[in-house]
Amino acid sequence: LSSFQVLMVFLLKFKHNYSSRRVVAQKVRVEEELEAYPTESVDLRCEFVDGGSLTKLTQVSWIWEPVDGQRDNIAVYHPTYGQSFPNVAFKDRVIFLQNNLRIPSIRIKDLRMSDAGRYTCEYATYPSGNEQGTTTLIMLAKPKNSAKAVTVQAGSKSVMVAHCEAADGKPAATIKWLASVGGNHSTSSTNGPDGTVTVRSEYRLVPTAEDNGREVTCLVDQKTQDRPWTEVLKLSVEYPPTVTIDGYDHNWYVGRSDAVLFCHATANPEPTTITWTTASGSLPDTVVVEQNKLTVRKVDDAVNTTFTCEVKNKHGASRKTLTTFVI
Repeated sequence: LSSFQVLMVFLLKFKHNYSSRRVVAQKVRVEEELEAYPTESVDLRCEFVDGGSLTKLTQVSWIWEPVDGQRDNIAVYHPTYGQSFPNVAFKDRVIFLQNNLRIPSIRIKDLRMSDAGRYTCEYATYPSGNEQGTTTLIMLAKPKNSAKAVTVQAGSKSVMVAHCEAADGKPAATIKWLASVGGNHSTSSTNGPDGTVTVRSEYRLVPTAEDNGREVTCLVDQKTQDRPWTEVLKLSVEYPPTVTIDGYDHNWYVGRSDAVLFCHATANPEPTTITWTTASGSLPDTVVVEQNKLTVRKVDDAVNTTFTCEVKNKHGASRKTLTTFVI
């Protein structure tokens, strides 16, 4: 034979052997992969489909191989001795859907995250020996999502101003941020004992007074969600007061009535006190103060002075002065 003919014979034998193995593997029909959630039920289907008249089915077992652990029988069916469920972890949670050796499908109720793993439907047959098919059960968990802005004080250092968390999910969630403010984020994850993952992300920036009330959005994406979960957060930045005085029209003449000055302050939190004084300390008798409003009932030389408005909140005090001229 030529080398080409030898190669063709080899390939034909290989194809025959591969096809034979593939047919044997298909004697037990199962679903390759299933996904399920905690507290729900799942049906693991199994069927012996290619026995032939010479194949005798003796017994069928369901064998569970956890993600981390040893293989163990969880359900056994024998035509004579009936059903048995030897694994205490599945006690009262697993049933055969019918008493049928050729279709020994089972149902697992009240699923737990720890039930994830490989489930093998294994037949004891005569004369060919054991035949089996394996289903991989993937346990999924919807994350518990939350997000919150953190109240911070304006400063010169980068601090966390918001955080977002996707807790106890499987698979792990992905967290992203949308923001018009400058900043960056860092993300960490923690594995739970049941195979779930908690993902936490922190958004950080150097906070300024202008950032107060601006928005950042947390987006959580995870396989079990139909669409990304979003939460819009308003930043909370506290800062000491900034003060301005307005109302002066440069037309304070002797005898004028009800000349007015206003003291305005931007602050977070709101100012606790607003105080008016003059260069001499006390206010003239013709002046009346109502919170941020100063009214001169009748202009005279006594208000030819410098007025000061001081505003305080818990982060500090700020003041503004204005000199008025009586004409």
